[in-house]
Amino acid sequence: MSEGPFTRGVVAAPHAAAAEAGRQILSEGGNAIEAMIAAAATIAAVYPHMTHVGGDGFWLIHQPSRRVHGIEACGFAGERATLRSYLDKGHDEIPTRGPLAALTVPGAIGGWRLANAMAKASGGKLPRTVMMEPAIRAAREGYKVSRSQARLTVDKLYELKDCPGFAETFLVNGKPPAEGTVLKQTALADTLDHLARSGFQDAYRGDIAREFASDLEAIGSPVTRADLQAYYAVERAPLSLAHSLGTLHNMPPPTQGLASLMILGIVDQLESMHGSVTPDTLGFIHRIVEATKRAFLVRDRFVTDYDRLDGDPLAYLRPEALKAEAGKVDMGRALPWPYKPAPGDTIWMGVADSEGRVVSYIQSIYWEFGSGCVSKSTGVLMQNRGASFVLDPRALNPLEPGRRPFHTLNPAMAQLTDGRVFAYGTMGGEGQPQTQAQIFERHVRHGQPLEAALDAPRWLLGRTWGSSVTSLRFEPRFDDAIVAGLDRIGHQTALVDEPYSDTMGHAGGVTLHTDMSLSGAHDPRADGGAAGL
Repeated sequence: MSEGPFTRGVVAAPHAAAAEAGRQILSEGGNAIEAMIAAAATIAAVYPHMTHVGGDGFWLIHQPSRRVHGIEACGFAGERATLRSYLDKGHDEIPTRGPLAALTVPGAIGGWRLANAMAKASGGKLPRTVMMEPAIRAAREGYKVSRSQARLTVDKLYELKDCPGFAETFLVNGKPPAEGTVLKQTALADTLDHLARSGFQDAYRGDIAREFASDLEAIGSPVTRADLQAYYAVERAPLSLAHSLGTLHNMPPPTQGLASLMILGIVDQLESMHGSVTPDTLGFIHRIVEATKRAFLVRDRFVTDYDRLDGDPLAYLRPEALKAEAGKVDMGRALPWPYKPAPGDTIWMGVADSEGRVVSYIQSIYWEFGSGCVSKSTGVLMQNRGASFVLDPRALNPLEPGRRPFHTLNPAMAQLTDGRVFAYGTMGGEGQPQTQAQIFERHVRHGQPLEAALDAPRWLLGRTWGSSVTSLRFEPRFDDAIVAGLDRIGHQTALVDEPYSDTMGHAGGVTLHTDMSLSGAHDPRADGGAAGL
């Protein structure tokens, strides 16, 4: 789970093959950005239920100068994804599986392209062929199906089995593969090899784009070749929060990074107003849960496509705004919580190198296996991120060609007052801001070792992973008296079955220390860890 200290580089990832791919690039002289590109490609080849190249990505990159860059690599709705086209087909909401769910341009590879340009600008010298080699090999020679892929294929088979290309790619003789089964993604291997030789732009404006667009048109996806040609990832200034423990960074809308920073800012204000509390006590949990509710209320009325925002997101991160939100928290009573949460499946990975680069990256296809649609020619599994749009022109996030959907994705980074740089994050849809807060408070504020903070029991407000449960759920390792106490003050609590539940996210972190040594750890709930040199 935890590795370090290291002197040259460290990678944390939810799958061991991705962590090893990043470590291999570091060993060949690559920097943290190049290592992350290798890990991002590899994880698509070995962890396809959680992420793929047909999804989106968001980057935070800390440079040796201590400047933090953000990359927004999320695609927009295709030109044929009109509100009228869905209503005319009899839909009152966007389908979550199948061709009509595959309605947004995949942005992840565009993010790799922009990140690679940043890597080269800061001295990176590795060619794409070297960075892509681990992923190409894993896709072509085969990977072992993980426990979570085997389980989720069974759980979601009825939704996915008829999606174009799914059975041929992810089933064995029409049945879910058992854990340990070796699967290959040969078409994906060919695509990655072509991108390595021709350039990442080929996914949008070259041979890969032509074949991919033809496949999308054949299955009835609203995304066209013109949409692919129009797409570029963009550099986006991160949101930053002045916190008592340092400067905290996350991505701006359309991500929920604002909510993640607001939670930490509100808790910081509560610490100032009411004093500190011990981790995993009733007071500790209540503060973070109530801060989550305050932040989610703001998120749900404000966060939309960056170009369509009604106001400045930084206004919600000013001390006076956070103090006002903290003042609304009743320390002895839970705020009633009826709201509509959103599920999501994602991966977070972190890399740091000894020159001072630290990368926090998150890549997703939204639900497990995304839309379920696999391009026959390219092996690209399409996301279903566009299912978060609403078929109502008056809504905050209505379906509209060219519009970016709301994203649960948000990578986190902290430049701490003690000089450390800590990159961290998790998968888990609605749970991402909550898990981030639990890890930050345990590890940074209260000084728990990172591996202990990741191992500690977690809670989740609302549903994720397609669950219909909206209560405050706990892993059963919490003290029964604490859960009962939270019930008494108005929280609707429930226990999950597993002591280490996937529902609570797959989190991780990497740290650049003041002596330039490096360390990292990843979640025991996942199939990965940390690796370095």
